[in-house]
Amino acid sequence: MSPALPNTLVIETLVRKNPVPRILVIDDEDDIREVAALSLETIAGWDVLTADSGAKGVAQAIAMQPDAILLDVMMPGMDGPATFRALRNHPATAQIPVLLLTAKVQQSDQLRFADLGVDAVLLKPFDPLTLSAQIASLLGWSLLGWS
Repeated sequence: MSPALPNTLVIETLVRKNPVPRILVIDDEDDIREVAALSLETIAGWDVLTADSGAKGVAQAIAMQPDAILLDVMMPGMDGPATFRALRNHPATAQIPVLLLTAKVQQSDQLRFADLGVDAVLLKPFDPLTLSAQIASLLGWSLLGWS
């Protein structure tokens, strides 16, 4: 009788055809998600994933490992700060840069968001023509050659 083979773990990896940033947009508003995705795909040529809730966004981030996350603050259920904390508490997503997207412009709100430890805050309404440049600038990326 031959010895039993050890159990093996099969790991699937996602292979990207183009070395471009993958951005996850988490926002409960369909229009915002669609405009942001279209803008980032068309203008910057980035790979864009979307989620319509914090819980779906966390699951998608764990599964797809985006290079950055654009996260709405005000969402029903799991809001932006709760989603951010969930992302930071999971080892697979703890280091992914998160940029909050908010209509709140009060200084107290800005300080609260900064205290969370997010990488940056972008204000709504955003300009779709400059969104990718803003994100690239905030994260130190080049639009001509992603680094």
